[in-house]
Amino acid sequence: MTQIINALGFRNGSATRHAPLEDVQGIFSGSLIAALGLYCLAGAGLLTGSTAGIAFLLHYAFGVNFGLAFFLLNLPFFYLSWKRLGLAFTIKTFLAIGLTSVLADVQSRFLQISSIHPAWAALLGGLLLGFGLLALYRHRASLGGVGILGIYLQERFGIRAGLTQLAIDLCVLAAAFFVTTPGVVFYSVLGAVVLNLFVAINHRSDRYIAL
Repeated sequence: MTQIINALGFRNGSATRHAPLEDVQGIFSGSLIAALGLYCLAGAGLLTGSTAGIAFLLHYAFGVNFGLAFFLLNLPFFYLSWKRLGLAFTIKTFLAIGLTSVLADVQSRFLQISSIHPAWAALLGGLLLGFGLLALYRHRASLGGVGILGIYLQERFGIRAGLTQLAIDLCVLAAAFFVTTPGVVFYSVLGAVVLNLFVAINHRSDRYIAL
C-alpha cells in the first residue's frame, strides 16, 4: 500500500528513486504512446529517424512487418547498452522496444486512421513519439538503436552523440527518396524536427531529478 501511495505522489516531497511499480507504468505508458505516434506517421506514409526510420523503409519498400523489423534492428545495440549503460537500463530498454513493436502491430485492431493530412500526422506523430520517449527516459529506458550507438561513440571517440544521431537520421531520410515522394520526405523531416525539439526542451536533468 505504501508503494502505491508513493507512486501516486501523495507523500513524496523530494526526489526519490522510482519504485518497480512506477517503472512498470512508465515503460508501458511510454511504449503505448510511442506506438501511437508511429501509427500516426504510418497513417500518412511518413517516416522518422533512427532504427524506426529504417524499419519504415523496409516496410514501405519490401512489405516487411514494421514491428518485427523494428525489434530485430535494435538487437545489435543491446550489447553496447549493457556494456556502457548497465544491465538495468538494457533490460528496461529491451522491454520497451519489444512492447512498442507489439503495440505498433496490433494498433490497427483497435484504431483505424482512414485519412490524415501529412502535416497533421507529422505534428501529432512527432509529439506523441516525444511524449513516449520522455516517459521512457525518465524511467531510465529508451527505444534503443542509434541513441545507444551515439553514446558509445561519444564516450569512445569523443564524437558528439547528437551529431551521430543527426548523420544517421539524414541518411535514413535521404534513402527515403528511393521509396517515396519528396513531399513525404519533407513532412517526415517536419515530424523529426517536432520530435527532437520536444525532447530537447523537456528532457532536462535540472528540471526532473527522480531516478
